[in-house]
Amino acid sequence: MAKIKERIFNILKGKFLISDDSLSNWGFISFIVLLMLLMIASAHGSDKKVMEIAKLNKEVKELRAHFVDLRSISMKMKLESSIRYKVVEMGLKPSETPPKVIKVISKK
Repeated sequence: MAKIKERIFNILKGKFLISDDSLSNWGFISFIVLLMLLMIASAHGSDKKVMEIAKLNKEVKELRAHFVDLRSISMKMKLESSIRYKVVEMGLKPSETPPKVIKVISKK
């Protein structure tokens, strides 16, 4: 039990960093720090991409709503009733006589 206590105290005091074979310990610690920095950078990069995707999804929804609005306005403008209303203001009116069909027969 005393050896375990002594080892724990040595770790808490940091003796493994200043002992004779501490070079391998420093290498391992620097490797762990490098992995931690890489993990943090990766997390920040993924968060940035998630926020960009959310922004683009919001923009797509806004553009789709704008498209639907314009399409409905266009459909209303194409209706015969709205066209008749607009051309009456110009002095045009629908023809009272139906159109005649012209048939062309070509002989070769």
